[in-house]
Amino acid sequence: MERTGTLKIEDAVFIFIDVETTGLSPRAARVCEVAAVSFRGEERVGTLAELVNPGLPIPPEVSKIHGITDEMVKDSPAFGAVAPGLLAMLEGAVIVAHNAEFDIGFLSAEFERVGLKFPALPVVDTLSLARKHWKFKSNRLGSIAAELNFSNEGWHRALSDVEMTRKIFVHFITAFRAAGAVTVADLIKKSGGK
Repeated sequence: MERTGTLKIEDAVFIFIDVETTGLSPRAARVCEVAAVSFRGEERVGTLAELVNPGLPIPPEVSKIHGITDEMVKDSPAFGAVAPGLLAMLEGAVIVAHNAEFDIGFLSAEFERVGLKFPALPVVDTLSLARKHWKFKSNRLGSIAAELNFSNEGWHRALSDVEMTRKIFVHFITAFRAAGAVTVADLIKKSGGK
């Protein structure tokens, strides 16, 4: 973390992560879709987008939110099959997520279930940044995107949400760099020091 923190923003690998789940509690619910896109500057260095068989039914009220059904995931891999690729992408990266606590909580629980440890990495939470430094009408991902005039196709699907989080992050970074932010540590301070 110390080494990553001193990296210049343009040299760091930022990995944008989002999960869709069967519910709200990492203890009781499971991941049914995971997406991660990593960038160094403008260069995309990795993409992972997988439906995941959660091993339990997806409640109909939850399916209405993200559109993922039992039928869609029945032939998908279990999280354990997706975990090694995600772990490889995470190595040495800075995690960026909107409401990072939710996504990381679920990923940590899923990694633990398959005998792996979610790595301790620097985290930049775009929700924290929005609350702390901007005055959006609502700090929900879709609301921020709408206020910034970003197209909002495919909401509540992991890859679409990851791509939108990146657009919002780039908007935020542009402002922070103009105000003197140079390193990853500067960004982490802006988002509350996580």
